[in-house]
Amino acid sequence: MSRPAGIVVWFTGLPQSGKTALAARVRERLEASHGRCIVLDSDEVRDALAADRYEAADRNDFYRRLATLAALLARQGHVVLVPATAPGRAHRSIARAAAPHYIEVWVRTPLPECEARDQKGLYARARAGNAPTLPGLGVPYEAPLAPDVTADGGFDDAAAATIERLVLCHALVDA
Repeated sequence: MSRPAGIVVWFTGLPQSGKTALAARVRERLEASHGRCIVLDSDEVRDALAADRYEAADRNDFYRRLATLAALLARQGHVVLVPATAPGRAHRSIARAAAPHYIEVWVRTPLPECEARDQKGLYARARAGNAPTLPGLGVPYEAPLAPDVTADGGFDDAAAATIERLVLCHALVDA
């Protein structure tokens, strides 16, 4: 008996927009209704792989690898939640093309709000010229043109419910 293909849910948005917070909310909901899912938080994956360079070529390589890993897990039947900025539309297009099924979630948070909640000091360093590759300030962040779900920050319960519904509908159709 073959296992149904899983799904990749990619959470994109500016740094500190609430991607990880929303992915955690979705994970809680899905684990209660669907079972276990995997979270590939880009910060944790970067740490695990010692991928600490942010030049354009390094960033492209990292997101290609992250998309490939997420797709591999999804093809094994897992629900894979990926909170990762992926500032270029091309990064997310690679992820969509690699995944057996894909949902793009835009965590739409205004830049001033992201800066206000920045406990890591990323934006302060970027404004001081010490983080020239920060998406939204040093390099462009290309917002999705047609995301499957748009969330207003990381605590958008309506968006979390919509994502849960889309994943569960996928599971029913694919079963």
